[in-house]
Amino acid sequence: MRLLQIVCALVLLKVKMVSVTTQPAIASTYTMEDAYDKNERPSELTDVSIGLYLNRISAVNENNEEISIDVFLQVIWEDKRIRHKNDTNTTAASYIELKIEERHEIWVPDLYIRQLREMKVLKLFEEISSLRLYKNSTVVFSLGATIIIKCDMDFLLYPLDVQICPVDFSSYKYSVKDMTFRWKKENPITFPKDFDEGFFRLPKYVVSFSTEQDPHIIYYGDVDHCSARLEITLSRELKSYLLEHYLPSTLFVSMSWGSFVVIPEVVPGRMVLLVTTLLTLVTMFNTVRNISPDALELKCIEVWLISCILFVFLALIEYFIVLFGIRYDKHWRTAKTITKAMANMSSNETHGMSMPNSVQRKNGLEQSARAFQNMNKVTPENKKKITNIPSNAPPIVNTTTNVHQVDGNAGSISSNPNTINRKRFRNAAEVAILYAGSQRGKLDQISLIIFPLCFLVFSIVYWALYITESKKRM
Repeated sequence: MRLLQIVCALVLLKVKMVSVTTQPAIASTYTMEDAYDKNERPSELTDVSIGLYLNRISAVNENNEEISIDVFLQVIWEDKRIRHKNDTNTTAASYIELKIEERHEIWVPDLYIRQLREMKVLKLFEEISSLRLYKNSTVVFSLGATIIIKCDMDFLLYPLDVQICPVDFSSYKYSVKDMTFRWKKENPITFPKDFDEGFFRLPKYVVSFSTEQDPHIIYYGDVDHCSARLEITLSRELKSYLLEHYLPSTLFVSMSWGSFVVIPEVVPGRMVLLVTTLLTLVTMFNTVRNISPDALELKCIEVWLISCILFVFLALIEYFIVLFGIRYDKHWRTAKTITKAMANMSSNETHGMSMPNSVQRKNGLEQSARAFQNMNKVTPENKKKITNIPSNAPPIVNTTTNVHQVDGNAGSISSNPNTINRKRFRNAAEVAILYAGSQRGKLDQISLIIFPLCFLVFSIVYWALYITESKKRM
């Protein structure tokens, strides 16, 4: 028992001797001025340099307008009040590593990142950071962290948008007269090997970084502050959007033009083609609107899809006009002619042309039948023939029209200009309807040329305007 107590006493004595000898060794690596105050700046105008090692881009959150980056941040400044003891010894190490408890004894800049949303210091067994003192009194503080940057994004040109996110490293309480922030002169930003010449590829973006050696001046806290600005540029990958949205919508619009070559009487086939295409584009528009980020106005891709929907809708309206013309040509215009013939028969009876009832009925049916069989349909071809008749040719008289009725009403018709204008308008409308929608009409043929040309012009104007606007914002 006595021997055990002696052994314990010797062990404790050895531990005390080691601690006494190592403490002076740590303190003897650098010296401080007697009046050193960690709350005072090293000089009247302190120059602070910033360096970044960008490890990777963690995520880009479009809904929250945030960018997550894993970085190793370097903050460099010079403090003449602290000296390396071995500054004259060329064989000694160029710097000394200060321990964690010693970091709280020296002055460090109050670094402020204006666009910072959140910062998480990397930590495994302990905090991943270091504080080094070099022989020329330069202090370098390094810290590994994941920083989440708030970026003001504008998605008006989506998916042709280019987002530029500035990140300002500055002091919070010291103005431009007290402290300056700038990037390191050599290699201010370094990248891993998987970065391709300073840019990083994400599934949707190409992320690039740029710095300027000249400091920026920003205003907050009632004074101007000097900042080192980092610009993060997010250029969207356009290939996936072209293949997923623009190409299918263009094909659907082109399919709708096939309805112009379908016979108008085949109503089910033509209607199914147009309505199915229209509903598919509407579904595509709703899907894009749900998955795309929000914007104050219509986005670039939404303008495209709405225009495609309108082109298909106009093709459907064109088919309705054709159907209306066919129905007018086959049914309504025929019924109108028969009604006029019956009116002429009743007019003949009122002028005293009395005959037995059986004879009148027989003659009336024969006259109406002849009127129905011999009526002249107004078609585009007949319209051309009528317009080509010389002006000195005798007027064409309708044989089914009662001469006494025309003579009796000639004075009233010629004396009423409103009736003449209505008749002219009615005739012009009838010719237009028959030209568009009758079986011999030309509307489908004209639409087969006009619709593709209009869509081509729209596509050229669309891409020219939005690509130009996208380049302006870069």
